[in-house]
Amino acid sequence: MDKLLITGGNRLNGEIAVSGAKNAALPILCASLLTPGTIALENVPALKDIDTTVRLLSRMGVQINRNGDHATTLDASQVHSLEAPYDLVKTMRASILVLGPLLTRFGQARVSLPGGCAIGQRPVDQHIKGLAALGAEISIEHGFVVAKAKRLKGAVIRTDMVTVTGTENLMMAATLADGQTILENAAREPEITDLAELLIKMGARIQGHGTDRIAIDGVESLHSAEHTIVADRIEAGTFLCAVGATGGEIVLRKAAPETMGATIDKLLEAGMRIECGTDWIRGSMTGRPKAVGFRTYEYPSFPTDMQAQVMALNTIAHGTAVIVENIFENRYMHVQELGRMGAKIDIDGHTAVVTGVPALSGATVMATDLRASASLVIAGLAARGETTVERIYHLDRGYERMEHKLRSVGANIQRITRETA
Repeated sequence: MDKLLITGGNRLNGEIAVSGAKNAALPILCASLLTPGTIALENVPALKDIDTTVRLLSRMGVQINRNGDHATTLDASQVHSLEAPYDLVKTMRASILVLGPLLTRFGQARVSLPGGCAIGQRPVDQHIKGLAALGAEISIEHGFVVAKAKRLKGAVIRTDMVTVTGTENLMMAATLADGQTILENAAREPEITDLAELLIKMGARIQGHGTDRIAIDGVESLHSAEHTIVADRIEAGTFLCAVGATGGEIVLRKAAPETMGATIDKLLEAGMRIECGTDWIRGSMTGRPKAVGFRTYEYPSFPTDMQAQVMALNTIAHGTAVIVENIFENRYMHVQELGRMGAKIDIDGHTAVVTGVPALSGATVMATDLRASASLVIAGLAARGETTVERIYHLDRGYERMEHKLRSVGANIQRITRETA
């Protein structure tokens, strides 16, 4: 099993190109199921979750062509299977995103209940509730969601909670429904806006994306389209946290700073100097950061996917920070590992109190989920001595060649594989 070996203490200086957003690419890949036409995508990140989704769609009969410069073309004109099996769905919760497209285009779907990171309960009940409101007959059979409908019919859907994948699934399903669908309490993430922009290019009639009320007027069919995936705001924020912890200056190219307001605000509060252009961000840090507290909420508030990385920054900051995790109930699993490096963190339910220390010390730590992995890398870059981060398959799900990008700006980091161990 691969691991990362990091020798801390190096300042980061240079440029990094930000990859396309995983959380935008996954639903967009699934949206190819909505049309017999061809979907041509640019800026698709090279990640394990993308590989899993490609295998899933290929098994259904989607013809997929990938090349080395992050371009992917999908042709779903010959779909022959309407099932998403457990062996592919179990590692990635986003696989549930094939449910809406399959049901609305083909009239039926059989999708295994999904897995993913063990960061708390992320039920699919809102997906099921919404599709039922659109007229689908849905049952749970032997671990599968089984859905049928001759044609979905537009409806007003108010989800009980804000759900990103739920909003995406229902928006895709509504594109081919009969009549108008209104999604109230919809998620507003930039990745949802990116999906909506592709769907509109495919011929969908959507208004209000980016707000909590999305209106979709169903059409008879969708067609071919081309689209470029939005930049990954979480990857960009992670690299900014890294330079905030180590010191130095980096420029992020191909970034989308307009999607990162809450993260940038907190890093400015921590003492970083940040400049932004249309598609670039320059971040620099001298001296020790200041502790910054925050509460995670749905977009546009502070993202739960940046909680662990900013916590890592807080471990070496001046002062004490109070962090409240409001999205997932089990997203502090990195705290114990940071403690192995000398961090002082007290947990009480959803609240973490981080008291900064002058320096962390390198240690062997274990990644427990995707963003926890990133926090341990940041801590290792800032720590004295050598840090080994194990179980980095979590990291590979959401960060494209992270060690290569960090090494290009001066980090002492290398991947240890079975062959080189």
